[in-house]
Amino acid sequence: MNIHELIKPLLQKNDSKIVMYVGDGLGGLPQQPGGKTELETAKTPHLDKLAKEGVCGGSIPVAPGISPGSGPGHLGLFGYDPVEFLIGRGALEATGIGFKLEEGDVAIRANFCTLDAAGNISDRRAGRIPTEESTPIVERLAKEIKIDGVEVIVKPVKEHRFVVVLRGPGLEGNVADTDPQATGVPPLSAVAKDAGSAKTAKICDEFIAQVKKLLADEPKANCCTLRGITGKPSIENFETVYGLKAAAIAVYPMYKGLASLVGMDVVGDAQTIDEQMEVLKANWDKYDFFFIHFKYTDSTGEDGAFDAKVKRTEEYDAAVPKIMALKPDVFIATGDHSTPAMLASHSWHPVPTLLWAKNCRCDGAESFGEAECRTGGLGQFEAKHLMTLALANANRLAKFGA
Repeated sequence: MNIHELIKPLLQKNDSKIVMYVGDGLGGLPQQPGGKTELETAKTPHLDKLAKEGVCGGSIPVAPGISPGSGPGHLGLFGYDPVEFLIGRGALEATGIGFKLEEGDVAIRANFCTLDAAGNISDRRAGRIPTEESTPIVERLAKEIKIDGVEVIVKPVKEHRFVVVLRGPGLEGNVADTDPQATGVPPLSAVAKDAGSAKTAKICDEFIAQVKKLLADEPKANCCTLRGITGKPSIENFETVYGLKAAAIAVYPMYKGLASLVGMDVVGDAQTIDEQMEVLKANWDKYDFFFIHFKYTDSTGEDGAFDAKVKRTEEYDAAVPKIMALKPDVFIATGDHSTPAMLASHSWHPVPTLLWAKNCRCDGAESFGEAECRTGGLGQFEAKHLMTLALANANRLAKFGA
């Protein structure tokens, strides 16, 4: 029996409100041994106050030593075992922009990149090209790319990201990424992981070849890489599993997509954290659970920008009073994974996690940071158990057994 089957008979309704406030890539590392992490360096008075009143720990997104992508990281936070429920990034991006996937579709998250004269990647994100510059390029690809035997649908997302959906017979989505995750080397060829995906891999290679030819004169986005190549996923509905009517408040399409795939309502069209707080307030009476996503602790970490991540962490903290003014019964602050600026990538390190509730067992933490969370009352736990803790602290779980 998995955890979902265990808790379904225990669910009980009440009027409690749960807020999960996710600082993407929140966890970090010190720049030198014995120093402070980005979170510990940042001035976070509001989270520190709640840490004193709540209980802290470190969540393990997938398993010890495994560095997760954003998809598995968020699935774990939502209580879905990320090893059991595999959702490719392509499906997340497509759903996040409101694209309705059909059975047999293959969805791909594409990144514009910059190639040098030798055909090697000099910038994996094309200088984080602004959306207003990338959208016309995507629209050009949508019109001009043609591949025999398949319908190629190309849609803009945000900045350097866009979505490709392949529609036609005989397609399967078990194909490796073409992003080498490094500069100074060319994009990888698409490699099918099984015989059924060989046709898809061939189409992916043809797509990249056409993009490279069409965009040869572009100064930034002159090629692309393909990631998260996947078919349409199947996953149990969040409200069915937890008895919670859930809302997602996010800026970036991928996170809207993931929330939508598990059955949350994506509400508002906020573009800043202040606007997200307004959306939260406007929808407070309509939902039991709120997922609020803050992206920039991750992007600054990926850029290797320690000081910038500190600043973004302070922005993350600054919104907390607006959440607490609504008087949630359970408030959770955490991340989907760690993104230390020192590594400039996602990492395997446990993610600082804070749970505040009126009936939680306090642990003596004096602030919210990696060192305090390492010895906190939640311990080091798998992220997939966080939703059960939220339900329990909201008095939404009955006793198990006689």
